[in-house]
Amino acid sequence: MKKLSARRRHPLAAVVVLLLALAATGGLYAAFAPADKAQADETAQSLAIEEGKKLYTVGCASCHGTGGQGTSDGPSLVGVGSAAVDFQVGTGRMPAQQPGAQVPAKKVIYTQAEIDQLAAYVASLGAGPITPTEKQVSPEGADIARGGDLFRTNCAQCHNFTGEGGALTNGKYAPNLMGVSPKHIYEAMQTGPQNMPSFPDTTLPEQEKKDIIAYLETVNSGDSESPGGLKLGGLGPVSEGLFGWIAGLGALIAVAIWVAAHTAKAKKS
Repeated sequence: MKKLSARRRHPLAAVVVLLLALAATGGLYAAFAPADKAQADETAQSLAIEEGKKLYTVGCASCHGTGGQGTSDGPSLVGVGSAAVDFQVGTGRMPAQQPGAQVPAKKVIYTQAEIDQLAAYVASLGAGPITPTEKQVSPEGADIARGGDLFRTNCAQCHNFTGEGGALTNGKYAPNLMGVSPKHIYEAMQTGPQNMPSFPDTTLPEQEKKDIIAYLETVNSGDSESPGGLKLGGLGPVSEGLFGWIAGLGALIAVAIWVAAHTAKAKKS
C-alpha cells in the first residue's frame, strides 16, 4: 500500500484561493485607479491652463499685463479666481470695448469652453473665488421669503426692491438683474464686480446666496403679479404716489380748463 506523502486538500480550498486572488486584484485596482484618475484630471487641468494662457495673451494681456499683474489700463488679476473670469467674460463685460465709468454687459464673444480655459489660467495665478457648481446655484431647498429679506437688506439700496436696477453716482449704475443667470448672480455676490461690494461665504453663506437667487427668480418670473397694477419699476409708494399726484392733478387741471372754456362759449352764445 502506497504511503500518502501529502495532506489531502479540502474541497473548498480552490474556491478560497480564487476569492483571495479576486480580492487582491480588486485591491490593486482600488490602489491604482484613483491615482490614474487624479493624474488624468491633473493633465486635463494643465491643458486647460495652457490653452487659457494663449487666449489670455491675445485678448487680455494688453490691459491686464502679460502675467496678470495689471497695468494702468486694467487691474491685477492675481487672486480674483475663476468665478470673476466666468462672470466678467461670461456676461460680455470683458474684453471691454472702451474705458468708462462702468463696463456694460454685451454680447459674449467666447464659448463656454474658452471661458473655462481662461478661468483656469487666471485661477492658476493665485487662489480666489471658485466658479460655483449647479448644486450651489440651484433654487432647490431655498427659502424665497428669507431671500427677499436678505435682498432688501443687502442689495435693494442699489438694485431696487425687485432687482430692476438703479442709478448711482458719476455715471455708474446698478444693472437690472432680470434675465441674469443664477450662476452669474452667485458669482457677482462672490466677487463684487465693479461698484458692487463682495459677499464671501463668511458674510453671506452659500444657503443665503441660494435664497436670494430663488427670490429674484420668483419676483422676475412671468408668474409674478403686481397687485397694484402698473408697478412703475417697483420703486415703491413714493414713486407711485408722485406719479398719481402729477397725473391726477394734471388730469384735474385739464378737465377744469375744458369746463371753463366750454362754459365761457355757452355764455357768449
